[in-house]
Amino acid sequence: MPAASALAALLAVSMPALAQGQSAEPAASGLEQPADPIDNLFAELKRESDAREAKRISQRIWARWRDSGSATANLLMQWADKAVEDKNNSLALDLLDQVVVLMPNFAEGWNRRATLHYAMGNHAKSMADINRVLSLEPRHFGAMAGMAAILDAAGNDALALRAWEQMLKVYPANHEAQDKVGELADKLAGSKT
Repeated sequence: MPAASALAALLAVSMPALAQGQSAEPAASGLEQPADPIDNLFAELKRESDAREAKRISQRIWARWRDSGSATANLLMQWADKAVEDKNNSLALDLLDQVVVLMPNFAEGWNRRATLHYAMGNHAKSMADINRVLSLEPRHFGAMAGMAAILDAAGNDALALRAWEQMLKVYPANHEAQDKVGELADKLAGSKT
């Protein structure tokens, strides 16, 4: 199966909400609970039209995502970052494997491993980890951008466009996503004529 078809199949199986054009936002449970501070940040991010202020809000979200709540996992993540910086990807991968085993519900552990797999050219493994990230945190705009990059590299413009559009639903002021949506929409419109 060609790489683009394999990625499209993986996406269709692993990301039904995105593949079917559904919202990436979590469903309401019907029971009102006190708002989580990160939920408040996402609400601010969705409302913010100024790109610089939106970036500041996104950085606060990233700071929350980076804290696993476990000193051990946080230390492993720091060591993995250092290994990547030192171009020791195999050590970084081993460390991130330990993070996801130790903290399987820690979305950022999976996201960091997805990013490393992408950098190493392992797009299918990256996509599998992105799937896990989005199952844990459906608003993870970083994972959505990673998914879009993989789909774009595979030449699957229609699904890449959907991924960027989903990101804009969460982070509307993101210029990269805005630009990519415009480029891909133009490209797809041009290919239909």
